[in-house]
Amino acid sequence: MTGGARGTAPIDRVRLADDLRVLGLRPGDDVLVHSSLRGLGHVDGGASTVVDALLDAVGPDGTVLFPTITATADHGPAHPPRVVLADTPGWTGAIPEAARVRPGAVRSVHPTHSVVALGTRARELTDGHASSVTPCDASSPYGKLADRGGRVLLLGGVTHSSSTSLHGVEERAGVPHHLQDAPTDGVVVLPDGTEVIVRGRLHLWGWDRDFERVAEPLRAADMQRCGRVGAGDATLVEARGYVDVLVPLLRTDPTYLLAKHERARA
Repeated sequence: MTGGARGTAPIDRVRLADDLRVLGLRPGDDVLVHSSLRGLGHVDGGASTVVDALLDAVGPDGTVLFPTITATADHGPAHPPRVVLADTPGWTGAIPEAARVRPGAVRSVHPTHSVVALGTRARELTDGHASSVTPCDASSPYGKLADRGGRVLLLGGVTHSSSTSLHGVEERAGVPHHLQDAPTDGVVVLPDGTEVIVRGRLHLWGWDRDFERVAEPLRAADMQRCGRVGAGDATLVEARGYVDVLVPLLRTDPTYLLAKHERARA
């Protein structure tokens, strides 16, 4: 599946939006985007152009979301995270950062796994994250997206290995290696200066994953489409497919998403 003629000229907003539509993104979609700007090729206008093209593809009735994650391996009860919502960038790349600083963007209140959203359901999908007992549970933007028929876009050669929604699947399935035992009181500073304490169990780092294992069962269930956007590979996944396909697999084998060398110690 391709999105039009390829060449060496800079890739513009119109071409990106056309490619996204050919891939299967539809007007009215709610889509969470994991991305690599470099993987798209030479984009005229850079990350901001990519955000514009995504908004063009979903139209005025859609919503585009990006992870703005600030988690580190040090975070836990002894070192609680602190995020200034309006100022602290995520480490998820140039495209989410371009969305985060855009007027009208809404960022969810979470100290490690915040999400920024633009579009008609931005507030609806990001509200309530401060009440999540785990970073990506059903009340988080990741969980809401799945339960409300949203989609996940892997853009610019990004693979399932970067898909935070898979941690949400692990949380739903209750795998034993994923979360810290004790809760952490993280701090989120709102734009008005108010400090919100978000208490929950954070992710337990140190376990290697093999998230690429999900590609085959998702293809078999017709839950993903692959193609080209700009100069890079792209994958469009039904977010509910992650849940419907993978939760049963994880309940049968909680180590299913671990790297092969990790399964023996799980």
